[in-house]
Amino acid sequence: MGGAETPIGPAEFAGLMAPLGPFGPAPRLAAGVSGGPHSLALALLADAWARARGGGLLALIVDHGLRPESAAEAAGVAAQLARRGITARILPLGLGGGAALQARARAARHAALLQACGEAGTPWLLLGHHRADQAETLLLRALRGSGAAGLAAMAALRAAPEALLLRPLLGQPPARLEAVVRAAGLAPVRDPSNADPRFGRVALRLALGDPAGTGPAVEALAGAAAGFAARRGRGEGALAGRLARAARLLPTGHAEIDPAALGEDALADAALGALLRLVGGGAFPPPRAAVAALRRRGVGTLGGAVLGRWRGGWLLARESAAVAPPVAAVAEARWDGRFRLLAAGRPGCLLGALGAEAARLRRQAPGLPALVLATLPAIRRNGMLVAVPCLGYPDAECCAEFPMHLDPCAGPVTGGAEWRARVPH
Repeated sequence: MGGAETPIGPAEFAGLMAPLGPFGPAPRLAAGVSGGPHSLALALLADAWARARGGGLLALIVDHGLRPESAAEAAGVAAQLARRGITARILPLGLGGGAALQARARAARHAALLQACGEAGTPWLLLGHHRADQAETLLLRALRGSGAAGLAAMAALRAAPEALLLRPLLGQPPARLEAVVRAAGLAPVRDPSNADPRFGRVALRLALGDPAGTGPAVEALAGAAAGFAARRGRGEGALAGRLARAARLLPTGHAEIDPAALGEDALADAALGALLRLVGGGAFPPPRAAVAALRRRGVGTLGGAVLGRWRGGWLLARESAAVAPPVAAVAEARWDGRFRLLAAGRPGCLLGALGAEAARLRRQAPGLPALVLATLPAIRRNGMLVAVPCLGYPDAECCAEFPMHLDPCAGPVTGGAEWRARVPH
């Protein structure tokens, strides 16, 4: 580790990237660049790292549109990067003011960055969060009553459908990132909202009184977050192992469960909760007590899913009454929190549940329960059934126009290759 004012060099940054790989030859990276010193430092370091390996960097500059000068600032950042040979793309959001502004801005920025990664085909999205950000996140979550998982704060690696989110600078104090930008002679943008104490995160930052991120309080908080993260990682590994032994997730969006392999302990409840979230299409698992009660019964509904007995074990399927309404069948459309349409084959189509028409398609899938059939994604046009990709109906050629992927918004665990390998794609 270098001194507090020592810029991070290429070799050190390569060491920070190494545990987040593998990346393969000619890696194509994207980075969120606000124009502030920390994201500018990330762009400089990531660009040099990618070029050294035959790849490249796409800088994604989000213009929230919250200040009159934001568009000009975004253009200025893009120009600075262009002079360094870094390709940049500006993503205008046009957010309006109102309550929970910073939270809404973060969510919109996150979604825009991931969408841009999907469009550009860059499988890695780098973010410039640093040690002080990690300390602030832990404090905020502690004040909100978060449990151990929440106190792990931000993860260095997290999977999203469009890209892997990487935070290689989480352990670095912001002073070292400022030094990278100074050494490069770049002029960072200073957003005045980052000094406005009306925002909770800013108030905590000011209370810590350590803008360089080198003091003992920030170091202790970041260290605590790392400890909670290690604990979370161990828990996720155990959860993934239990899921791999006890459950099988099918491309039709339902799961088969071996209750004996699932067990009767707290890890069994966590595993069943994860499956309920995935099959039910929810953002979060149901309350642990409700999950435990369902496990003990072995039958019932919870979190938009139905648990029942099936072939000597359990079947967990989507609850028909809870499926989402149809959405436009456009490329990358998501439906019911579970399925993603990779391409749109014909204009004017809708993506929704097969519903009552499942009865006449029983012969297409004789081994599939009627409950699962009714909740399969189907393509309709002017009310007429066009295709059911999961069943290959009416034929493979038609279904090829609507490639469907079981892609829940939130997988059961962020780690656990053993479990993910059991999920058919």
